Amino acid sequence: MTAGMTFGNSAPDASPYADEGPYGTPVVHKKAGLTRRGKVAIAVAGVAVIGGGTIWFQVHSAAVAKDEKEAAALQIQMKQLELEEMRIRNAQASNDKKAAADSAEKIQAAVDKCVKDSSGQIGKGYGSPSRSAVVADCKQQYESLDGSDMAAAGSSQATGSGEGGGINSPALLGLVAGGGLAIAVFARKGKKADA
Repeated sequence: MTAGMTFGNSAPDASPYADEGPYGTPVVHKKAGLTRRGKVAIAVAGVAVIGGGTIWFQVHSAAVAKDEKEAAALQIQMKQLELEEMRIRNAQASNDKKAAADSAEKIQAAVDKCVKDSSGQIGKGYGSPSRSAVVADCKQQYESLDGSDMAAAGSSQATGSGEGGGINSPALLGLVAGGGLAIAVFARKGKKADA
């Protein structure tokens, strides 16, 4: 029997080479889209991304809030320290003012006593000191003997020298110049060795 011919009620033989249509064997197309397994995988991945993003956002928000609270607490502590420093400075200034007033009163009392003691020599004869000369001598004597200005200058110089770290500028300058010279010599020797 030949392919495509039928006699009676018999069915034609199914031959793999038989043409079933005018253009050849029809192609069976699969349905476009994802399989059920692919859809489930995409759904699980989407839920994981959204859940992870939500958790990350909550953790990040909590960390930012904590950092802001710590910064605010630090600012409050800094303001408290500034206030305490201002109180200490004000107390020191009032103590210094009181000490200066006490010192001025002591000096004035000493000058007045000196003028009173020396008043017997004023105008006694030729070459005797005048009242203004006696007052100037007494002021010079007692204001230089007070020493509060010298003590203040000495204490400020002592605190200033303690903060310097013990390196004076000529020694530092010599150290830097020596280091620069050594680097220049080694660099020159390196160039000669390379050539």
